[in-house]
Amino acid sequence: MNWRSEWKPLVWITAVFLIFFYLPVGSLRFDTAVTEALELTKWYAREHVLMCLVPAFFIAGAIAVFVSKASVMKYLGARANKVLAYGVASVSGTILAVCSCTVLPLFAGIYAMGAGLGPASTFLYSGPAINVLAIILTARVLGMELGVARAVGAVVFSVVIGLLMHVFFRGEENKKAAAQAAMPEPAASRPLWKTGCYFAAMVAILVFANWGKPEAVGGFWHTIYAWKWLITGLVAILFAVMLVAWFRLVWWKVLAVALVTAILALVVPGQPLVPFAAAVIGLSFITGPREDETGEWFGQTWGFAKQILPLLFFGVLVAGLLLGRPGHEGLIPSEWISRSVGGNSVGANLFASVAGAFMYFATLTEVPILQGLIGNGMGKGPALALLLAGPALSLPNMLVIRSVMGAKKTVVFVTLVIVMATICGLIYGALF
Repeated sequence: MNWRSEWKPLVWITAVFLIFFYLPVGSLRFDTAVTEALELTKWYAREHVLMCLVPAFFIAGAIAVFVSKASVMKYLGARANKVLAYGVASVSGTILAVCSCTVLPLFAGIYAMGAGLGPASTFLYSGPAINVLAIILTARVLGMELGVARAVGAVVFSVVIGLLMHVFFRGEENKKAAAQAAMPEPAASRPLWKTGCYFAAMVAILVFANWGKPEAVGGFWHTIYAWKWLITGLVAILFAVMLVAWFRLVWWKVLAVALVTAILALVVPGQPLVPFAAAVIGLSFITGPREDETGEWFGQTWGFAKQILPLLFFGVLVAGLLLGRPGHEGLIPSEWISRSVGGNSVGANLFASVAGAFMYFATLTEVPILQGLIGNGMGKGPALALLLAGPALSLPNMLVIRSVMGAKKTVVFVTLVIVMATICGLIYGALF
């Protein structure tokens, strides 16, 4: 036996054995942390997978099939006009009110299609960070100064991070640009306006199905919330018509799925997951067996799901074990975090940035969490640092980014977010 080739398996086996041998089962903190990990994963599965991630998977799959590489490279590629590329990528968050996990399939889709690393990184950060609803809520709950600082910081952040990623890996980007220059532009299978309407319908379903309830009763945002399922349903009908008219799906199959979805919505009112799941399953059964582009669409969608979902669930489980849910304890006591973010020192801002980067924030939940931390003595600088690092990153998010663009680029991206959030927190804390 060659022991040199066997030492790694031996180390892993020994490490796993020691972990289980000394597992502190029975201690209150450990048992509570395990419960919190399972509770957070359960909540994530119920609230984010079906109505957030599944539509995002279908959009990502559609990008891979129905959007030509030439189109992606024209606007976001390594040879694209820099002002146009970073401008398009940086404002995406104003349209997509998504969290750090929901943006991942979309990022993976455009990156696989040839988007430059810089614009793709800008999109990856801006998707969850530049969220109009979150910025408005921040201004109303935490103060106008912090809301404006978050908005300005997030927009500037996204562009600077993208530009720095391009600079750090410019050798690879130059090779990608040279390869893209030699690629011919394929002929479009349908007019651009049809493809645009098709994507707009999917994005609208993703946005309106996940429209959160605002705190204030009345007003524009609450009106949209009150009518969100009617809006989602009408958009879904238009989407079904597009699939039949433009993508040649069998009309009676689409009609059957629509009727089942409508009946379930009436039979189980107040349970939108049930009809939503029926619609997703029905669409999958219709498109999956086909040999044309719609079958390829489902295949790409399933490929993204297989790549991303296991990593996300593992990351959420670990995040829950370490940090618990908001208002609940994990292995790391919440009082440690509260004590470490007071004042405006480099350490406080850095700790807030790192803690925010590894915690999982669903869309809009960062505001009440910060409200509690500020009430317990958190400084203004660390509060902004957490707002800039937290919504855009999380442990599940990092695991998936690594699988898409590699460990080296992921480390650089995460480091840039943490360092820039720390610097912005220090400046903001010193000024205000």
